[in-house]
Amino acid sequence: MNEPNRTQWQIRCAFNGYCKLSLRREAMNAHRDTKQRQLREVTFSELSPEEENQLFICDDYFAEDNAEQSFVVGGKEITAELLAEALHSLPEEKREIVLLYYFFDMSEREIAKFCNIPRTTVQTRRTSSMKLLKRYLEERAHDYKG
Repeated sequence: MNEPNRTQWQIRCAFNGYCKLSLRREAMNAHRDTKQRQLREVTFSELSPEEENQLFICDDYFAEDNAEQSFVVGGKEITAELLAEALHSLPEEKREIVLLYYFFDMSEREIAKFCNIPRTTVQTRRTSSMKLLKRYLEERAHDYKG
């Protein structure tokens, strides 16, 4: 009766030793990897201004050409600035729904969950927002003179 318990004890000890050895080796590998990564990485604070400027690029699309910054819709010229003004004219909760729906391609159900409001509220706000945007743009857009 003693022999099976002794065998189980030996198996447990062997497994325990295997686990400790595996963990020790993984810790050594992780420590080695961290050291190697530290040799290659540089923090942003250590970069020179010239090196920092190589990390980004400014998008100058439309910067010089004002004609490219407008759209002609229904005989009216809609500028990017006018479109931004129209969006800013909306109350924040309506603007958020319009942006999430049209620019982030979220469904009404996803927006309702995200904003923690009923889906019908999302639908109502989106519909009324589009009417407000249409009215705003119709009143302020200029006739296109091509």
